[in-house]
Amino acid sequence: MISPVASFSPVLADFAGVVPLLWVVFPLAGACWLAASPRLGEVSARRAGLAFSLGTLVFAVVALVCAWAIPGLRFEFSPGVLGGSGFGYGLRAGGLSLLLVFLTGLVAPMCLVASWHVPRARLFNVLFLLMQGAASGVFLARNFFLWFLFWELSLFPAYFLIKLWGGAGSGRAAMTFVLYTIGGSAFMLLAYAAVYAVAGTWDFEVLRGLGADGVLDMRLAAVGGAAPMMVFVGVLLGLAVKVPLFPFHTWLPAAYAEAPTGVAMFLTAVMAKMGLYGFVVVMAPFGREFSNAAPVLLGLALAGTVLGACAAMRQRDLKRMLAYSSVNHLGYCLLALFAVAGGGGMVSVAVDGAFLQMFNHGLSAAALFFCIGVLEQRSGVRGLGDFGGVRGCAPVFAALCGVALFSSLGLPGLNGFVGEFLIFRGLFDIVPWVAAGAAFGLLGTAVFLLTFWQRVFHGAAGAHTAAVTDLSGREIVALVPATVLMFVLGVYPQVLLDIVRLLP
Repeated sequence: MISPVASFSPVLADFAGVVPLLWVVFPLAGACWLAASPRLGEVSARRAGLAFSLGTLVFAVVALVCAWAIPGLRFEFSPGVLGGSGFGYGLRAGGLSLLLVFLTGLVAPMCLVASWHVPRARLFNVLFLLMQGAASGVFLARNFFLWFLFWELSLFPAYFLIKLWGGAGSGRAAMTFVLYTIGGSAFMLLAYAAVYAVAGTWDFEVLRGLGADGVLDMRLAAVGGAAPMMVFVGVLLGLAVKVPLFPFHTWLPAAYAEAPTGVAMFLTAVMAKMGLYGFVVVMAPFGREFSNAAPVLLGLALAGTVLGACAAMRQRDLKRMLAYSSVNHLGYCLLALFAVAGGGGMVSVAVDGAFLQMFNHGLSAAALFFCIGVLEQRSGVRGLGDFGGVRGCAPVFAALCGVALFSSLGLPGLNGFVGEFLIFRGLFDIVPWVAAGAAFGLLGTAVFLLTFWQRVFHGAAGAHTAAVTDLSGREIVALVPATVLMFVLGVYPQVLLDIVRLLP
């Protein structure tokens, strides 16, 4: 008897061939449809934008089910290249790609719910869906040329979303964000143009093989002795700005603080992960240079974790506090990746921790920014001293925000703990001095997050506490899935690593 799964295998294989395209095209098509519907009302535009945004999540969940049902199923869309140029437009989901597309699908609808009351909803949703589709493309492109197009395409919607819907300083913040990112991208494009000139391909897998064999270094060195390191530095600058790596982080606090809540959520949960993903995929051909630079990079990442926590402790603007918190938390991922680049020790443990932290930080940070947006939307302020005793007047909000906060703090039993534990376990084996220094960052994280919890939700009522009402049904629906995942992944984090290992 033929099993049901076997009978549907040809259909699933066809679906697997087109689903990477759907992850990118569905939100982009939604943006085009909204742009072509000028008479659409505000409420209808919000609902349509949310529906198109949810499409990525639906396709990701279906893909996960299919991947578990049929081991070895490949999610690859490969129509070919443009003539003999090497400019390919194929898309493929590896395990990490699938995990990050899943994260994008989870976070993007939350962002749109957090932005439900913004004016000019149709234009906002057009730009947001463009940004979401481009971000998915970054995680799926197997060719640097296409990857770079999506990388840049995600930048311009983000610029206009910050500038047009941001706070009083949004113009300057948006311009700084663009200048930093475009500047880094220019160096990265020049570096990969040099790679293409000597290798004749943009394909990441081919370039990884050439790098592992030493062929790429040899060809670059034939151009000039310093060429391999110069190319590496060019790629490094583009990725370092995006994450960001200290000291290239100075654009981040203003951009996160001035951006509307939904955009700040997407910046920290998804777009920062584009830079981390780049260190895994785009940097892969430069293993020798990466290894040589690892001690310096570890020092910079360590500075980011400790100084990010110290800066967060001094903030009185809650969004700026979370912005510096992102520098601190993403620094742990960078520490793991740089330690692994240096080689030796428990490499697999550190890598597993970095992958878990990418997903878990995205989930927790998005939920925390959502909660700050609730406070700001209700009261018009977001200062640490503006509230107090919110737990009494908004108990559901306090409970859900508390889960996200303690998840970000790394409380055992919640999703934030396991990734950090594995990172530090790997670091102590590879570079114990870095792990010891980074522990001060953990202490700082506990200080500013517990201060946030105590000052806002406990104690005497603040000047603006009375304005804070509990969550609406729509806001609860947006936050509950993330909250449930924080518990599930805290108890069973292996499911994330299983996703990474489902696909090569």
